[in-house]
Amino acid sequence: MIEGGAGGRRAGRGRRNQEPPGQKVVSTAGDNRRANFLELFFDLVLVFALSGVVSRVVRDLAADTAARRWAGLLYVLVLVLPIMWLWTTTSHITSRFDPRQPSVQVMVLLTAFGVLFMASSLPYAFFERGWAFAVPYVVLQVGRPVLLIGLVRDRAQQGLYARSAIWFTVSAVPWLAGTLVEDWARVGLWALAITIDLVSARFSWPVPGLSRQSDSAWEPTKTHHLADRYEQLLLIALGESVLALGITYTDTPVSLATTLALVVGFITTVLLWRIYYYRVGQVLPEAVDLAGDQVRAGQNTGRAHVLMVLGIVLVAAGYEIVVTNPDDHVRPAWLAATLGGPAVYIVGRIGLERVVFNRLSRRRLIGIATLAAVALPLAFTTPLIAATGALAVLLGMALADTRHARGRPPEAPSPATARPKRT
Repeated sequence: MIEGGAGGRRAGRGRRNQEPPGQKVVSTAGDNRRANFLELFFDLVLVFALSGVVSRVVRDLAADTAARRWAGLLYVLVLVLPIMWLWTTTSHITSRFDPRQPSVQVMVLLTAFGVLFMASSLPYAFFERGWAFAVPYVVLQVGRPVLLIGLVRDRAQQGLYARSAIWFTVSAVPWLAGTLVEDWARVGLWALAITIDLVSARFSWPVPGLSRQSDSAWEPTKTHHLADRYEQLLLIALGESVLALGITYTDTPVSLATTLALVVGFITTVLLWRIYYYRVGQVLPEAVDLAGDQVRAGQNTGRAHVLMVLGIVLVAAGYEIVVTNPDDHVRPAWLAATLGGPAVYIVGRIGLERVVFNRLSRRRLIGIATLAAVALPLAFTTPLIAATGALAVLLGMALADTRHARGRPPEAPSPATARPKRT
C-alpha cells in the first residue's frame, strides 16, 4: 500500500522483529533485495493490460466522430489508473511482506489473474462487460487488506489495512453501480470511484475512531526494492510502447511514410528512456534512501511514475495513429495524444527530479512550453509531421542534458532534508 505520514517510518523501525517465531511474514532488515521472479511474472500481466488499454484507445482515436476521439483520451485515465493502482498496491505488499511466503505468493498470483481478467474486458469495458473490469478490482482491493489483517500481529499495521478496506468498500459502490449502466454514466461513476481510491490513500484512509498511525513500505530497509520496482514499471511501459509500435507497423502496408513513422516512434521511445535515466533514474534508490522524509519521497516517486506511464500510454496510442495514418490531416485528438503524451511524461519527470535533486528543472519546463507552442502550427500538418515535431522537442531536451553534464562529474542525489548516509 501507499502509506502516509512520517510517523509510520519511525514506528516501522521498532516493529521489524515482532512477528512470532515461525511466522516471518513481514520482511526484515536483511531482506533489502531486488524484485523476485514472482513480481516479474506479475509485470508480464501488466504488459498485456497496458497493451489492451492502448488498443482500446486507438480504436476510439480512429473513429469518425470527434466526440468519440476525445472520449478515447478520457478513457485512458479511467482504465489506466485502476490498473496502475493495483500494480502499486501489489508492489507495496511484496515490499512490506516476504514474497517467499505461500500466503503472499497466492495473493500476488490471484492479483495477476484479476488484472488479466480486467484486461480481457477492455474492448467492451464501457458498453458490455463492465463487470469483468470492476468486480475483480473491487474483490482484490477489498479482499487483500482483510487477509493482510490476519497475517500481521502489529496493531498499527492492522489498523492501516482495516482503514484501507473500509475506504475500498466505499469506492466499491460506484465501481459496482457503474456495471449497471453504460457509456458516459459508467465512465462518470468509475471516475468517481478511482478518485475516491486515490484521494483516500493520499490522506492515509482516515476513519473516525481509528488511529491514522501508519506503517510504511518506504522504511529504510525497503527503499531500494520499491525504487527498483518503479524503475521496472517504467521499462514495462516503454517496452509495451515498442511492442504496440512494432505490431502496428507489421499489420500496416509498408511505404516510405509508414517506415518513417516507425523510425520516429522508435527514436521517441529511446528519448523518453534517455530523459528518464539521465541521472534521476540512475540514482533514484539512493535519493529515496537519503531523504529525510522517506514516506513523502516514496509517495512523490509513485505519483511521478504513474504520470510518466500515462504519458507513455498516450504516446503509444498516438504513434499507432501516426503509423496507420501518416499522411492524413491531423485531428485535434490525435495531436493531443502525440504532443500531450510527452508533456504528461515530462510533468512526471519534473516531479521525480524534485524528489532526487530538490529542484524544479528549467529544461523540462522549457520542453513543455515548446510542445504547447508548436501545437497550433502542427495542427495544420499531418500526423507524421506532428510526431516529428514532438521528437524534435524531446531530442532538444536530451541534447541539453548532455551539454549540461559535459565536463562535470556525475551529479550526486541531493533530496530535501537529506539524512546522513548509513555506514
